[in-house]
This record gives sequence, C-alpha cells and structure tokens, in this order.
Amino acid sequence: MHQLEPSVLERVNTWLQGSYDPDTKQQIQNLLNEEAYTELTDSFYRSLEFGTGGLRGIMGPGSNRINKYTIGAATQGLANYLIKKYPGEKIKVAIAHDSRNNSDVLARVTAEVFSANGIQVYFFKELRPTPELSFAIRELGCRSGVMLTASHNPKEYNGYKAYGADGGQFVSPDDKLVMDEVAKVTSVDLVKFSPVEENIQYIGEEIDALYLDKIVKLSVSPEAIKRQKDLKIVFSPIHGTGITLVPQALERFGFTNVSLVEEQIKPDGNFPTVVYPNPEEKEALTLALAKGKEIDADLILATDPDADRVGIAVRNNEGEFVLLNGNQTGSLLINYLLTAWEQNGKLTGKEYIVKTIVTSYIIDAIAAAKNVECYNTLTGFKYIGELMTKFEGQKTFIGGGEESYGYLIGDLVRDKDAVISAAFIAEMTAFYKDQGSSLFDALLEMYQQYGFYKEKLVSVTKKGKSGAEEIKAMMERFRNNPPVSLGGSKVVTLKDYELRKETDISSGNVSEIALPKSDVLQFVTEDGSIISARPSGTEPKIKFYCSVKGSLTDATAYKEADTLLDEKVNTIISDLGV
Repeated sequence: MHQLEPSVLERVNTWLQGSYDPDTKQQIQNLLNEEAYTELTDSFYRSLEFGTGGLRGIMGPGSNRINKYTIGAATQGLANYLIKKYPGEKIKVAIAHDSRNNSDVLARVTAEVFSANGIQVYFFKELRPTPELSFAIRELGCRSGVMLTASHNPKEYNGYKAYGADGGQFVSPDDKLVMDEVAKVTSVDLVKFSPVEENIQYIGEEIDALYLDKIVKLSVSPEAIKRQKDLKIVFSPIHGTGITLVPQALERFGFTNVSLVEEQIKPDGNFPTVVYPNPEEKEALTLALAKGKEIDADLILATDPDADRVGIAVRNNEGEFVLLNGNQTGSLLINYLLTAWEQNGKLTGKEYIVKTIVTSYIIDAIAAAKNVECYNTLTGFKYIGELMTKFEGQKTFIGGGEESYGYLIGDLVRDKDAVISAAFIAEMTAFYKDQGSSLFDALLEMYQQYGFYKEKLVSVTKKGKSGAEEIKAMMERFRNNPPVSLGGSKVVTLKDYELRKETDISSGNVSEIALPKSDVLQFVTEDGSIISARPSGTEPKIKFYCSVKGSLTDATAYKEADTLLDEKVNTIISDLGV
C-alpha cells in the first residue's frame, strides 16, 4: 500500500486537527512520516466497535485502537445510557482493572469521565480480579461497572467490559441500548474528560475482606479440609490479578501448604514468562508444572490475567501430571458439589445448576441423577448470570460453568470466578483425598457412573472479508443440507438456534427452542453424540464443538476407551468436511 484511502486519511486528519493531546498527534504524525500506511489503515479504517460485552482491541492511537479517547467515548455513551435509564437518581458505578499495560491509566480515564457526568464512582485504586468487580457492583448498590481487561489476549491488547446493575454483563435489551448510546458519541468533543474528584471514592481492602468472608461461608466440606489442610497446592497467577486474592482465599478455606510460582507472581502486562497468558494453553503452565513435579504436588492451579478463568493439572494413575480441560474440571466440580450437598442433606428440590449448550452433557446426566434442575444457555457467561438474576429469591444456584475454563459456585457474583473456583477445586481435591482417592480417580469414577463423555473443540480460521463470506456459506450449507450421519451414527435431531427450531428428523416434528436467537447449529446423533457449529463473535473463526459418548467399564480400561472416543471425534470432523 503506497497511500491511504480517502476515508482513512479523513479520519487521520480529524485526529491530527481535533481535540487530541500532543503526544497522540505526534505518534500519528510519526506513522505518516514513516509511510506506515498498513498500520495507519488498521488503526483508522473504522471505529472500534462497542459490542455486547464492551470493547477489545490492540492498544495505540486511532479510532480502531484502545486508547484514552475510544475508552472515553465508550464511557460517555455508557454514562448517557445510565442517566436516561435512572433519571433523577444519584447513580453509582464501580471500576477495576487488571495487570495489563495501561489498564490503570485507562481505568482512571473511565473514572474521570463518569465523575464528570455527575456519577458516583467506586474506584479500585489497585488491580483486582474481574469477579470481585461483579461482587462490588451488587454489594455497593451500583447501577453499572467497568473492568479494564483483555482477559487472556496477547500483551498488545486491552479491553473494556461493561456490567449492569445485577453484576452481570449487559443482556438484551440493555446491551443494544448501551451500544446505541456509544454509537452516538461521534466526536471526542462530546466526551466529558474533566474529573470531579469528589465523585471518585477509592476502594480496595474492605471489599476484599467482605468478599473473602462470604466465599468461605460457601464451603461445603470444611471437615475434610481440616483433615487434609496440608494438601500440596501449586498456584500461578500468570502475572495477573489472581495474586491479590487466590492465595488469601485458599488460606481462608484452611489450606496451609500453598506454593506460589515465584517467576509469575509479579503482575506484569508484558507477561514475560509465557507466549499467551492463557491457562487453556499447556505452555502457560510450564513453570507451574515444573514446580508441581519438584514438590510432588496434589494439585496445580493457574489463573488468567483478570482471574475469571482457571486451568488445573492433577496426577494420573501413572503418576504423571495431566491437564484437565474445561469440560472435565466443570463436570468434576458439579459432581462434587451435588454429591456434597446430597451428603449434607442440603438438596431440597429448589436447587439448580447452569451450563452452556456447548459444555459437556455429562453435567446434564449428573444433575438428572441427583434430581437437580440443569439449565442450558447460549455461549457466554452473561446468559448464566441473567438466569441467576431471574431466579433470585425463588431457587438456589449451586454452581455452573462453561467449557472455556470459567466456573462459578454460589450466587455472590454474576460472572465466572477463578477465585471461588480455585478454592472449591482445592476443597474438592481434599474431599476425595480424605476418602483415599484422587481427583483423577474421581474423574474415572464419574465416567463409569454416568458414561464416558469426551469433548473436542476444532476452530477453523478464515480471515478477512472473503473469510467471513466463507464462514457464512459453511453455515448455510449445514442449514440447508444437514449431514445424514456423523461418526457412523444417524443424525436424529437438528437444532437451529438462529431459527429457534428443533427438528426431529425421523418424524419431521418441529418444536421451539426457548432461547434468544444465535447463529448456532447442533446435530444430535442416535448414539448420543452432539456436534455444534458456531461462528465466533470476536474472531474470524468458525468453531465446531464435538461431544461423543462411550462407556467405561472399569478404571483400567480408560486408555483404550479414550483412544476409541478420540477416533470417533476424528471421524466426525472428517465427516463434516472441515
């Protein structure tokens, strides 16, 4: 590219001539001088879109980048929405940030814009986990909240997660109303950047104490912890916010033998010891695994930068550490919770759990066996939170989660919570150890009891405009010509969440799906396999979630059964032609 398209040049000039600070203008001028047209185009070809969850993008100057101006405009739009929704009220909001580069600066900008709009701000002056922000919104009676984080994205990214009054991310119709207000902020001159300091109140340790006190009260097996208090636990916050609360939560629960991964304790937005700060990636747990081997740990825990997701490793029956995936950890947690609640005589018939439609269906089987209601929502924890708010005061939420390593126990927050989850994963490990068993033994026992469910996620990347069209064409092909059989088993049910229709293929009977519209297709086979196709909302990808089911007669047959299910998944992927 040798020059800029007129529309891009127009935006560049708007920034060079507008009410932007000299440093920002100089950065843009430097790019022009260097003829860095590709970077300038990427930075200015559009405005960074405020989606249903907020903003996420690469940091830098420009309308398509995360910077004080795009964050300021988002905050102004959110403030305008709140002022319209709650007229005449002294509105309160909470703000927190993670360890990413510039998160603290951008959090301060957010606080200043809210304060300039006459909104009372509770501002976590130091970094804190996302779930603690959700907790604070409810605890302090706020109407909204903002978390500055890009979760587990690479270090170049930052983001802005917006929350509603219930402590969950905005859902319909409010998500669209907020987006509309943000879209109206078309000029930097519409953003009130001048802070009103008396509207900003700093918070921190008093909320930590309240949150930790309430988490401890959720514990269901304190006696097992007392007997297993010296359980060997390794924890890594992967340079993120987990360090502020996870060790404290483990200590409050009663665990006395927690080893931290020293090289990853310090919050650092450059994430120097990992490629991606993502506990789903084995590479991110390299140092934690080495520490676990060194001290012969019972459990390894690692949280992502904003501490809403947790990855774990346990020893298998051959003494090797294995990483459990999100489906395995989530199923184990639900199985443990329902078992412990049952043993303690706490199941009254009013309890429920929630998962997403692409999360392991062994959870549905466990819930059915315990006579506990299990709800399935669309992908995204905000839908789990929405259901919790709907049932508040009527039913008791035990726990829930999604396959992407996010879980929640109890109803203190409305988002996935790695602080609570880490404490409960440790409690669950103690519970089974107290019975002379391990977490891996518990996994195999669960498979023997409820069926051996195995899940695999296959992501196909299709970049650019042509890629988006290819993904659309793939979904249309699957809609109009669904597969007749997958993995050697006949497809018996087609669920189209876009049309909200479930079709029984043999009878032709159609029933309604009682969930909001979403571009997801599910194929259910005669032998219980469930295959979901879903274009990603945030990346140029189409995702295929494969769930297959077999049986496990006894623990010694695990490897053989596992291999068979692997082969079945591979056949299904091949049958789909992806």
